[in-house]
Amino acid sequence: MATRKSTTKRKTAAKRARGGAKKSTAKRASTRARSGAAAGGAGGGGALRTTRAPAIPATPARQARAIQRTARQSPYKMRLVIDEIRGKDVNAALNYLAFSKKHAAKQIEKVLRSAVANAENHARADNESLDVDTLFVKHAVVNEGPKLKRFTPAAMGRATPIQKRTSHVEIVVAARQGAAR
Repeated sequence: MATRKSTTKRKTAAKRARGGAKKSTAKRASTRARSGAAAGGAGGGGALRTTRAPAIPATPARQARAIQRTARQSPYKMRLVIDEIRGKDVNAALNYLAFSKKHAAKQIEKVLRSAVANAENHARADNESLDVDTLFVKHAVVNEGPKLKRFTPAAMGRATPIQKRTSHVEIVVAARQGAAR
């Protein structure tokens, strides 16, 4: 045992002699100043970013958007349905969703109806006429939401993790070109 301790002490002493064991406070301060941690906070490099782009760009005129956050369905299963309605007329998309057997179709149908209602409200606010038959699904995307992490019992007293996935659904409807709004 005595030889092990003395070997460890010798290694530590050698590191200190080389200057690798502990940094001096002046060295730490200069490193902190270079990384920008002193100016920008804990993340470092805070002084470089001056403006931030909006997370979701504003919807232009003649379009309406609806978003559902944290829908309790996996993004993979939602994308199977949303890929079918992208680019279709709103009536054809609603018809497809109404007769689809997939559970995700009901949630996507609600978001699509909300987008159509938003388009009607925007047109009413702008004193313009809107024919719902001219609307089509311009943009439809499903992104991954936060995961609910759970455990289930396994053999020999263990537990295995389960990830209950959620989705963010975004649908943009727009009037066809040449159609009066």
